Amino acid sequence: MSAYRQPVSTFWWLHQWSYLLFVLRELSSVFVAWFVVYLLLAVSAIADGPAAYQDFVAWSGGGWVLVLNVVALAFVLLHAVTWFALAPKAMVVPHVPPWVVLVGHYLAWAVLSAAVAWLVLR
Repeated sequence: MSAYRQPVSTFWWLHQWSYLLFVLRELSSVFVAWFVVYLLLAVSAIADGPAAYQDFVAWSGGGWVLVLNVVALAFVLLHAVTWFALAPKAMVVPHVPPWVVLVGHYLAWAVLSAAVAWLVLR
């Protein structure tokens, strides 16, 4: 005789904010993978010459690609923010408060983002 198991809704994760955030963070990995594919397509187009790159730029300007990239950006930002929130728990540094680890990650992100922006936009 087995114990009674109460049925669980398919959408159990919608009932609590922390569960929803967990599921969205896991889903964000799909969008991280999309950005990797998109970058590889861009590099391939650049390697194939100016005509292929212009075709890639035209394709990238299509409505659905723009929407996909905006949604992907939101999910990648969610992924980064939640990852940084976990960093003080994963990186226990003796005699260093957890907030210093968190601020260090955000400062490194800001500096690297500024450096990339400077390289791309100069």
